[in-house]
Amino acid sequence: MTENTQQQNPAPTTELPTQYAPAEVEGALYERWVDRGYFTADANSEKEPYTIVIPPPNVTGALHLGHAFQVTLMDALTRRKRMQGYETLWLPGMDHAGIATQNKVEQQLAEEGKSRQDLGREAFTDRVWQWKDEYGGRILGQLRRLGAGLDWSRERFTMDEGLSKAVQTIFKNLYDDGLIYRAERIINWCPRCLTAISDIEVDYQDDDGELVSLKYGEGDETVVVATTRVETMLGDTAVAVHPDDERYAHLIGKRIKLPLTDRTIPVVADTHVDPEFGTGAVKVTPAHDPNDFAIGQRHDLESMTIMDERGVITVHGPFQGLDRFEARSAIVAALREQGRVVAEKRPYVHSVGHCSRCKTTVEPRLSLQWWVKVDTLAQAAGDAVRDGRVALHPKDMEKRYFDWVDNLNDWCISRQLWWGHRIPVWYGPNGEVVCVGPDDPIPGTEAEGWTQDEDVLDTWFSSGLWPFSTLGWPEKTPDLEKFYSTDVLVTGHDIIFFWVVRMMMFGLYAMEDQVPFKTVALTGLVRDEFGKKMSKSNPNAVDPLDWMDAYGSDAVRFTLATGANPGADVPIGEDWVKASRNFANKIWNATRFALMNGATVEGPLPAPEAMTATDRWILSRLNKTVAEVDAFYDDFQFAKLSDALYHFAWDEVFDWYVELSKTTFFEGGEQAKVSSRVLGEVLDVTLRLLHPIVPFVTETLWTTLTGGETLVIAEWPKDSGFRDAAAESEIETLQQVITEVRRFRADQGLQPGQRVPARLVLDGTALAPHEAAIRQLLRLQPEGDAFSATATLPVGGAQVALDLSGTIDVAAERKRLAKDLAAAEKEKAQATGKLGNEGFLAKAPDAVVDKIRGRLTKADEDIARIQQQLERLPQA
Repeated sequence: MTENTQQQNPAPTTELPTQYAPAEVEGALYERWVDRGYFTADANSEKEPYTIVIPPPNVTGALHLGHAFQVTLMDALTRRKRMQGYETLWLPGMDHAGIATQNKVEQQLAEEGKSRQDLGREAFTDRVWQWKDEYGGRILGQLRRLGAGLDWSRERFTMDEGLSKAVQTIFKNLYDDGLIYRAERIINWCPRCLTAISDIEVDYQDDDGELVSLKYGEGDETVVVATTRVETMLGDTAVAVHPDDERYAHLIGKRIKLPLTDRTIPVVADTHVDPEFGTGAVKVTPAHDPNDFAIGQRHDLESMTIMDERGVITVHGPFQGLDRFEARSAIVAALREQGRVVAEKRPYVHSVGHCSRCKTTVEPRLSLQWWVKVDTLAQAAGDAVRDGRVALHPKDMEKRYFDWVDNLNDWCISRQLWWGHRIPVWYGPNGEVVCVGPDDPIPGTEAEGWTQDEDVLDTWFSSGLWPFSTLGWPEKTPDLEKFYSTDVLVTGHDIIFFWVVRMMMFGLYAMEDQVPFKTVALTGLVRDEFGKKMSKSNPNAVDPLDWMDAYGSDAVRFTLATGANPGADVPIGEDWVKASRNFANKIWNATRFALMNGATVEGPLPAPEAMTATDRWILSRLNKTVAEVDAFYDDFQFAKLSDALYHFAWDEVFDWYVELSKTTFFEGGEQAKVSSRVLGEVLDVTLRLLHPIVPFVTETLWTTLTGGETLVIAEWPKDSGFRDAAAESEIETLQQVITEVRRFRADQGLQPGQRVPARLVLDGTALAPHEAAIRQLLRLQPEGDAFSATATLPVGGAQVALDLSGTIDVAAERKRLAKDLAAAEKEKAQATGKLGNEGFLAKAPDAVVDKIRGRLTKADEDIARIQQQLERLPQA
């Protein structure tokens, strides 16, 4: 009853081990998938393409839960599309991670008592390649362990020959179009890594610092300024005030003395200054602050660099040679001695940027760097989302995207490293500057006075080309023609600005307005079960491989998918992984039971009229689930589709349908054959639906059930449109009866397996054919001659009369329930009293009042439940 073309199944079997052991299955199964080429895409295929390029993990990286989370979602998307008949390419690769990788190798050299300078640039680069070959790429092997269906024949690396050619080509094109230039600007500088770093590589945290107020000038011409970085006053070249601030109107245009120096600096009027903040006057250090640099540009101020690349003071005088933090204390002491310190506040908590890799405090620094002029590129990136060519999901992320892309500053792309794509610009002996493309000759030799720029490109520059460079650009390759534009980018919302925008800019520029991807599916961050961020420095960090070892890869994947609400952070704990492991075991055990009872996919499905109502009900629910899962996939609602599959498989198939069908199987005959075929169909489709999320256990079970080759290329189920509202209503009523009687039995303290005499009155209902199933599931034995109904439950139009005499101590049960009722009534009285007290309501916090209201609601519910239990007890 689903549109489901079965693969040939010449040799289905009923043999399954009694327990599912992931470690014995997963590795060999994955290698079989790869060896048989199931994940290898064909650029010459006539099928409609579906493409995802993996966000390239760092070559230095190891698998963490964030990787596992996004990889699980991408794998689910591509596995489903492959099953739907698309020519599916999921392309793998790694990023060369310039700073991180260079740091790794420099640490190795330090252990040997060497530095990169000892080796020289060429030898050091060779050493990095050796490190990459020996240690890099560990994460790719870990992705295999997770079951990622990547096309390993197309694996790329941002420093491989083809991608290096793409980087040099686009640099040359941008340079020739005037979109790359060299200029002095303020950048983020790491004094430990000795390079400029991007905004995304700066982590901001609240530090205990100091706020010092200083008096500049003499006599009537004094101004008080405040700073958290006192050492930068050595580079001050102005004081700025607002042009409308009357307090300083007499000083604008004049020069005042800068303490500790023999210099005077001007007082300038600038609308950037907030007259309501502090004293309304700010010190201006153009070479060491981005806002000050902008003021300096507007007023043609000198930019004085006061420290070197290691953060050591270079200004002549008593502070020369001191580290910036040593100089800070020394300068405050000197100013205090001169009476220049007006106020000091310690600790002063403020946000300070730190290098994300080495945790060193970042120094804003004026530096000659290479830049991308982003105005037209960013405009195009914004327009692609505005006009619908690229969809952001969830849609509410669009505002954040536009806030960033519409206010994007020029991008610093040069890094002071040796590992990376070296900037393809050469400088001649007479001031010549020549940008060289990949097919251009070098303009001259070193002996002739020509030298190449020493810097390398920001790693984000090469990864910004990832969607098209990996497919062969700048060559017009079959892969590029077939698989570009890619379909979906799955990535975290935390890098929407730093990576997504750059791919948009470069993709639209290089590919003549073809977008790099049609949809950006943004995920949240993986957190621990209490919602706290996971970190290597905290005890809550988890290695997903440990969980895969303990519970299997499917359990980890399913847990991650169940938390994947679009754009929202994902809490995860080990107990949840255990629950997912239990789900995998449930699938295994239920399929094993079904096979032992003749479940089969052989032959066509019987006609609906030959089926039981239970059969028609489960097929109707199956088709609804297929439609529901498809809709959730199309909306990237992984949590909802996982929840739908979980409840359909566990509750409706494995619990209700299997249990309700046991009587049919036990009785045998033609009806049992019909139900066996239905059960086979339901299992077949359910395993197909589950496969993209939990590929290993479903593959093992499906090939056993059907004898088919593999689920990887099996057909994705389709909703046939079959619905049976009458059967659904009938089984829902049956479920109500069973659920209500089970609840009553539990309330009376009966053991689950304890048999009770019962009379079933099912006349005039659709439940008469289900009497045997009702008695079996509820442990109800036929009424005997001495039957005397002590409780009657009307439910679903039927009546279930029970004889509990001799099964429970009625008096003791009444006493217990009376005690519980008294406690509930006391709780109600206390809550009612507090909520009726106007003085309490006026003073108590809202949260406390809400808690009392919740206690009152629960007390009312408990009272109603206990009273109902008392009414149902037999009379003494």
